[in-house]
Amino acid sequence: MQPVRPKKHLGQHFLHREDVAERIANVALTYNVSGPLLEIGPGTGMLTKYLLKNENIQLKACELDRDSVEYLKQHYPDLEVFSTDFLKAKPSDFFTEPFSIMGNFPYNISSQIVFWALECDGEVPFLAGMFQREMAQRIAASPGGKDYGIISVLTQSMYECKYLFTVSEGAFNPPPKVKSGVIALKRLDTLPDIDFRFFKAMVKTAFGQRRKTMRNSLRSMVKPEMLSLPIFDKRPEQLSVKELQELSVEIKGV
Repeated sequence: MQPVRPKKHLGQHFLHREDVAERIANVALTYNVSGPLLEIGPGTGMLTKYLLKNENIQLKACELDRDSVEYLKQHYPDLEVFSTDFLKAKPSDFFTEPFSIMGNFPYNISSQIVFWALECDGEVPFLAGMFQREMAQRIAASPGGKDYGIISVLTQSMYECKYLFTVSEGAFNPPPKVKSGVIALKRLDTLPDIDFRFFKAMVKTAFGQRRKTMRNSLRSMVKPEMLSLPIFDKRPEQLSVKELQELSVEIKGV
């Protein structure tokens, strides 16, 4: 079989460092991940072979690239590989029960993978993998900085987020133009009692005009009598995830 060539239009950068692949796979062990697990974008299986060594998980894979699918079927015949666009699939297309997600994610869809998991009503208890470092830092960012934004707040409303380590450009073929970062998302034991759809709309509206105070950015969503509250003097990045959650409940309840 001819070697699988990375395809630019799919955002493929094949990991070739064995130590990095093993380190990512070991994240599942560190977090005691067990049961069904879906690897997204396995490519030629560099991470796959280490995940298969974990006896606590039942691994399946999702790969859009047909050449990679054929390679995986040849080298890992017992692995079930879904040749489909992950972002267009439903959780039930892969497993009939909640499942974890891991992978060396294509940078062009990495944030969409996270948003997909957020929309699954708790069906994804754990997610970990490789992102462009800037995106990884944004997802795990704390309040007060420029990295803290929409994806930080929405992700941290459901997951405990941790930035684990940075991976250099040379670990990939072809090397990307940026460094990569590996993060882990563990679903919170208790999910917030909020209307997530409304919360998402509020957060997007607030951070869409992040230089403005909450009073100015949310004026169209809030009844006038609420706008005198001190919290509306602040900009969105100054508020914690919990404060934003509580505000969404208060706004929607008025």
